[in-house]
Amino acid sequence: MIVATGIGGATASAQELPGTVRIHNATQWLPNDTLPDTYCTIGAVGTDKYGREIGITAGHCFADGPYANTNIAEDIQPVFDRNNLNWREGGNERGNDPIGYLRWYKGAEGSPAGHPGRDYAIIEFVDGVQLSSQGPHIKMTGIHELPSGTIDSPYATAPAQPREKVLGTGVLTNHQLVTSSYPNGVQYGRITNNSFTGTVGIYQAGASHLAGDSGGPAVIKDASAQYPSASNGFQTQGRWVGITKARVIGYPPYTYTSSANILADLCTRDLASGQNGSVAGAGFEVTTNP
Repeated sequence: MIVATGIGGATASAQELPGTVRIHNATQWLPNDTLPDTYCTIGAVGTDKYGREIGITAGHCFADGPYANTNIAEDIQPVFDRNNLNWREGGNERGNDPIGYLRWYKGAEGSPAGHPGRDYAIIEFVDGVQLSSQGPHIKMTGIHELPSGTIDSPYATAPAQPREKVLGTGVLTNHQLVTSSYPNGVQYGRITNNSFTGTVGIYQAGASHLAGDSGGPAVIKDASAQYPSASNGFQTQGRWVGITKARVIGYPPYTYTSSANILADLCTRDLASGQNGSVAGAGFEVTTNP
């Protein structure tokens, strides 16, 4: 088993058919079902170009080891829904059922905040998982693209695709990043830096997060949507732009790994494999399921 880290606490509720479980952005997950307070969060769910059902989360949730930076075809590291451990008959020796298995993660390479630019991991879900675009606060409507963007992810294979372009931080852009988790609710704040510690594609923003939120969702709201508030039940909708990374020394102290870096790296790795299907998550698209 690959050890993971993260601390926090909350509960979730959803309606599922018998023998199924509903998974969405901000779902809390466990790498070890005997340690319920050691968890991370899912940032986005959908499918890859090879037909797999995929979840994206933070790479630093897993300790460096022999499987880091390696395509993992075997079901070595299970992942459990923290708030719905026993969702179908059977399960492990405790009666608990994994929602999926780890397929790849970027090793932190000694950094407590994860890899500087590619702090992500890929989960492949098992049969019975129902993917949903609707999280507790955010409905994810797709992937944010910048057709006229000028800042390429450093991990893109030229020419960078619109979804591999990094958001700008000029005062006239005013990109407000919205994030969500069960313990911290929904938060939003302006992206003030798009290259934290010199790594292009790592956002610094005023949207706060807590321990255990690592890997959780970050979106730019749709133009037709409102920012979350008491008047709309703290709900919004938007396109995926990244996942929660770490709290840092600086202002604001919250960082995020951009979807541009994640998607660019997946594409580059897929091309290097000869597009042989070994790179889980390649060609990722956010689910449109309600």
